Amino acid sequence: MKKLNIYIILVIGVLGLNSCSQEILDTKPFNSVDATSAFSTPELIQLSVNGVYNAAQIGRFSGLARGYVFGAAYFQQNEARGEDVVNTQAFYQLTYESNYDVTTANNVYYWVDGYRLINRANLVNDGVEKAVTNGVISKEQGNIYKGEVLFFRALTHFEFLKHFSRPYQLDNGASMGVPYRTIGIETEGAIEQQVNLGRETVAEDYNKLLADLNFAEESLPTNAQRVGIDKISKVTKGAAIAIKIRIYLSMRDWQKVTEEYKKLESMYTLEANPFAVFNNNLGNRESIFSLNNTAVNNPGVNGALASQFNQRSLIAISPILWNNAAWLATDKRRDETAVVSGARFTRKYKDVTNYTDASPIVRFAEMKLAAAEAYARLNNKEAALKLLNDVRDRSLANPGSEAYIASSFATSADLVKGILIERRIELSCEGVRWSDIHRLINDDIAPTIGIPAKVPNGFPPSASYTAGVPYGGSLTQAIPYTDRRFLWPIPLVTTNVNPTLAAQQNPGY
Repeated sequence: MKKLNIYIILVIGVLGLNSCSQEILDTKPFNSVDATSAFSTPELIQLSVNGVYNAAQIGRFSGLARGYVFGAAYFQQNEARGEDVVNTQAFYQLTYESNYDVTTANNVYYWVDGYRLINRANLVNDGVEKAVTNGVISKEQGNIYKGEVLFFRALTHFEFLKHFSRPYQLDNGASMGVPYRTIGIETEGAIEQQVNLGRETVAEDYNKLLADLNFAEESLPTNAQRVGIDKISKVTKGAAIAIKIRIYLSMRDWQKVTEEYKKLESMYTLEANPFAVFNNNLGNRESIFSLNNTAVNNPGVNGALASQFNQRSLIAISPILWNNAAWLATDKRRDETAVVSGARFTRKYKDVTNYTDASPIVRFAEMKLAAAEAYARLNNKEAALKLLNDVRDRSLANPGSEAYIASSFATSADLVKGILIERRIELSCEGVRWSDIHRLINDDIAPTIGIPAKVPNGFPPSASYTAGVPYGGSLTQAIPYTDRRFLWPIPLVTTNVNPTLAAQQNPGY
């Protein structure tokens, strides 16, 4: 039974979630796809790679699409752990209030579907290598496919490290990370080999993240070499570089952040309208990587962005952020919001009928702000200020008088704080906030202390929203990073079949 359970947890067929391959699924059950057949022709290999994208955007929970890991679950779980949104319904209440345990469904399926995605990426990686050896596809094309799936392998492991492991900067990565799975599991023999795989250190995981992303960067085409919507909806060299920048931010390697950013400057540009990147506009020049959704292939009512943020009003913008003095009352980014029962909700995600909003995994505005922070920490105020204004000015009513100038920040430390606030405004409801909280624990300039104090669960009253007037209502108790709740527990469904991980469970669970 243990073997069967871990097989169910880890293994999903190579083409199982690829709606484009339904004719294959009609003849072979998705949990027993013959990997040899899946990589026997160039067309089937392409479908197998597409299946990795599909697994990333849709996920499964009790047989239904739920948006794990990189659909709405990614965006809302990462936001709900922070203070810049307010949970209004029961859907993410346990996450918002930090009341999860080893059986909490949202956390369990984050882990389970995440490792299913990783396993799928590993199976495709292995199959592509064999296809190249057998002459089915060229080595160059094989490396492109491998770059795509290794990107997802790295992205998913990195996501786990933000929730299940302590921040890198606390001890230079000496804490326990997560199991970094690199072997595809599709046979009982592979299960035997991998069933007891344990946790590596955070530093060891980071080394593997960077190795996967370096390979992806070297092997993938640039966005200019992709065609049509593939410039954004397929993984490119720029996407690999962007996730490396996120990793170097977490490692506090400011010089590497600036070096990687310089590679992106010739590939992307900001849109004049800050909202041109949303509503499934996969022709814009700013998005670096977004997961495509269509009317017939999306995470559905329980996992689509427009459903969760818009139609069902599950996550409101918090008065803590809305009232921040740095967010000017005339800022255009306030226009893409709506009032529901008195509370403010983002309208970055609009299609409540067909759920076609793309999932904005990473865009150039975030990278500009990452580089701005790095330059400020390196005491290059001029470079940092320019990048900050690049992002902010396009949303101002009067940039000539409202833009930041050198005297706006007395010190480089003040500039860093300004950039971090701008990240919260610009990237609101895009799943970035928890990453910043996690990496800024005990920071020397703008420290976070753990899970922040928040507006209590439920719809905040309309009177609590006043631009420029600091929120003065009630708040929940902040939770220090030393508390067990700062980390999610490894799910019971996994520790029941993996004694190594059972012994490495996060403290207190």
